[in-house]
Amino acid sequence: DVLRGEDVILRGVSALEYLQLFVGYVGESKINVYAKSKGIYDNVEYNIIDTFDNIDYFQHTNILCSSANQAINDLLMDYENTDEQALTESLSNYYHTHDMSFEGLNIKYNKEKFEELKNWAVNFYTGDHL
Repeated sequence: DVLRGEDVILRGVSALEYLQLFVGYVGESKINVYAKSKGIYDNVEYNIIDTFDNIDYFQHTNILCSSANQAINDLLMDYENTDEQALTESLSNYYHTHDMSFEGLNIKYNKEKFEELKNWAVNFYTGDHL
């Protein structure tokens, strides 16, 4: 609620949580957003960009949120600093809520890593990661 009406877009893990593709962590307080300027909140990680024109996002009530495709690509683009648990769980939930398919995702970055994570994601809840 702290960001309701702010000129920011939820991104990365925060977007995936909002989209209910990742459950998050107990006690987690950091919110990751795209913004055109740094805001006032200490618990918000502002990723400053000039314009929102190249961000795939939607508005729900007064919250702007990256699409699943945008959020997943953001995590893959910066994979070295990515929360792999969040990414894998999100890919799994995406797969299971899209008729057992990754269709609809247009992976632009780190495609090799995405291909590697797909098997983990498909089998995330079974524990079978052949």
